[in-house]
Amino acid sequence: MTFSKRIFDLVWALGLMVILAPIISGVFLAVLLIDGRPVFYVSERMKAPEQGFRLIKFRTMQIVKNDSGVSGGDKAARITRTGAFLRRTRLDELPQLWNILSGDMSFVGPRPPLRLYVARCPEIYRTVLQSRPGVTGLASLYFHKHEASLLAPCASSEETDEVYVRRCVPRKARLDLIYQRNRSLLLDVKILARTLGVIFAHR
Repeated sequence: MTFSKRIFDLVWALGLMVILAPIISGVFLAVLLIDGRPVFYVSERMKAPEQGFRLIKFRTMQIVKNDSGVSGGDKAARITRTGAFLRRTRLDELPQLWNILSGDMSFVGPRPPLRLYVARCPEIYRTVLQSRPGVTGLASLYFHKHEASLLAPCASSEETDEVYVRRCVPRKARLDLIYQRNRSLLLDVKILARTLGVIFAHR
């Protein structure tokens, strides 16, 4: 990560934490009162092929033991009463401002993968994770909806993992590498603006 990108992230993360404090507090209370504890979902993700970190989100699903892998149709029934709204508006990702402040993530970059997918696709992630993981990015913008449609019919965690590794990981990586080759603060601003446009359009 360049010095200018890090400063950009710090300034905007601090500013947004202040501006969005009422919304963050409101979401916290809504999850606590409607869905109960835990309010946050903490999951290990990878910021380098051998280096993990604790990604923080507002919880949107019922907790089960030995949960693993990405979310597909096999997990749809576990989405909580508030979870669908939080996911649709991406409000569940507001706690990742802490991850940005700590330096584990950036605003823009590849979505941080789970360790099991890095282990299964080492060549892909060795290149992709040369960029700092982000809250949004080209793959988030242009493949997220299609990814959801591919995973929605999956009836088991095994099927979800197979479809994700075979049909999603390589295509997302191509988009992430396009970003990597052309990354700049101007491109980051354009991606952030487009992301906000998509979120408000969904609302």
